[in-house]
Amino acid sequence: MKVLIVEDEPLAAERLEKILNSLNHRIEVKGVCSSLASTLEWLKNNPSPDLGFFDIQLGDGTSFEIFDQVKVSFPVIFTTAYDQFAIKAFKVNSVDYLLKPLEQEDLQRAIAKYEQYHHPELNTLEIQKAVRTTAEMFSENLNYKERFIVNVGEHIRIVKTSDIACFYSEDKTTFLLTGHGRNYYLDQSLNQLENHLNPSCFFRTSRKEIINLDFVSDIVNYGRSRLKVKLNTGDASKEVIVSRDRIKSFRSWLAEEQ
Repeated sequence: MKVLIVEDEPLAAERLEKILNSLNHRIEVKGVCSSLASTLEWLKNNPSPDLGFFDIQLGDGTSFEIFDQVKVSFPVIFTTAYDQFAIKAFKVNSVDYLLKPLEQEDLQRAIAKYEQYHHPELNTLEIQKAVRTTAEMFSENLNYKERFIVNVGEHIRIVKTSDIACFYSEDKTTFLLTGHGRNYYLDQSLNQLENHLNPSCFFRTSRKEIINLDFVSDIVNYGRSRLKVKLNTGDASKEVIVSRDRIKSFRSWLAEEQ
């Protein structure tokens, strides 16, 4: 059985591969991709695997986007850190799910289900339809954060999510920046934050920034293939660069009806 792993956390990918190898000696991991871009590249240049393990939330998008950009002719088992209510929709058309942190027993059951029910002639359109349905239900059931609690000296303050112009990472530390130009420290990574932000309002422009559409004041071409986004944050605007591999997704996000 040839397997493709899509996981942006190296330790999680390594653990998944190790468990799969211990479960079945016939399992052969043909590729490990850490981003949407690298997965698309791998699929375009390699034969299709028999089964995929796809983490939902990647650094440059969601694995649902893979199905919109390339033909996927193999079943996929999604891995996710979300709760049971949000992931019930994943049990459709041979597309299963595993809840993080992954346990050996869960993986064993998923592999058994695959081996019992998988049919090589499974229609690609059925898989894509299942993924789209899953994505829609996933979005509807997800509870996005409406406020953040921050510490200011000995005081605790509440910052409404709607008042946040962007989140950014600097020197391995995460901050939020309000529309009034105030910076506050957060003890969460951007990857963790991204899971709890409404994607109709917030977009991850790079590995270091997530911006709020409501605070975008200007967008200008920057260099040959990048964009510079100016955010209105009080007296001084903040400038954010959209990375090359996110330009297309960013333009699509802007064009969507929010």
